[in-house]
Amino acid sequence: MIDGLTIHQLRCFDAVVSEGSFQAAAEKLRRSQPSVSSSIKNLETQLRISLLDRGGYRVMLTEAGRAFHERARVFLQDLEHLSNHAAQLAMGEESELRVVIGDLCPLAGVLGLLRRFFDGCPATRLHLYFEAISGPWERLFDGEADLILHHIDRTDPRLESIDLFTVQLVPVVAPHFLRFPISRSITPEQMRGYVQCVIRDTARRPAPQSYYLIEGAQSWTVSDQLMKRELILQGMGWGHMPKYLIEQDLRDGRLLAITGRHFKGGQAGIVAARRRNVSHGPIANRLWRYIEEQSPLLDGVGRPRPRRRR
Repeated sequence: MIDGLTIHQLRCFDAVVSEGSFQAAAEKLRRSQPSVSSSIKNLETQLRISLLDRGGYRVMLTEAGRAFHERARVFLQDLEHLSNHAAQLAMGEESELRVVIGDLCPLAGVLGLLRRFFDGCPATRLHLYFEAISGPWERLFDGEADLILHHIDRTDPRLESIDLFTVQLVPVVAPHFLRFPISRSITPEQMRGYVQCVIRDTARRPAPQSYYLIEGAQSWTVSDQLMKRELILQGMGWGHMPKYLIEQDLRDGRLLAITGRHFKGGQAGIVAARRRNVSHGPIANRLWRYIEEQSPLLDGVGRPRPRRRR
């Protein structure tokens, strides 16, 4: 009982409002109509306000009833969430999960994948992190992440993984950025005099390897792929970009590929990865199985493949 009011009274009131009649509310709650009617009458007596206008064919809210119902509905939703959270705790389920999304991941696809899963786990709080280069690996091995969506060293025995999709990387420049014609024979020596735009490693202890860097060239670092794309579009540098981010730019001529004999581009296999040598809770294992089931159904940018018409 909360300040003299009962949860049952509030549920009866909400059911009458949502169903439009005492009889329909009684059927929804599996109670008798007199019981529902009595509960709401007692609620009105305790509140000293009239909540429902019973004069017409269909029960209507009074002005005071409408204002009270808005607050009561929020309270009942919060109560349901609290009940679900308590049930999860009682079953030993995690109250939160930590997922890291790497810089090469197509956000719309991977966030859609996570949303579809976490819609069914309203009591589990999702902590999302966005990291670049070796940042996702560091968070995982430092125990700061339960799962990462990134590329990994597949020979690392500490990890288990699920293949998701492959991201193509294309070296690109803006039109008129180079002082010489674009051809398939452009060399690193020719590009050394141009600013190279690269992603900043977010790890506290960055890995020693570098990706596609030309030794001796000036480089500008940015925090994410969208910023990198914009700098290249503005003619402030060149660099390798995920193809899914620049396909329209290439079609429209806003960016030009310099792929050739020396700049072959590349690809990164994006996976879901977690550590083998730690225990995973029920929600984490459900998420892992869900990703295993969904992975064959994803297209090249992480979205569900359209179903074929028969």
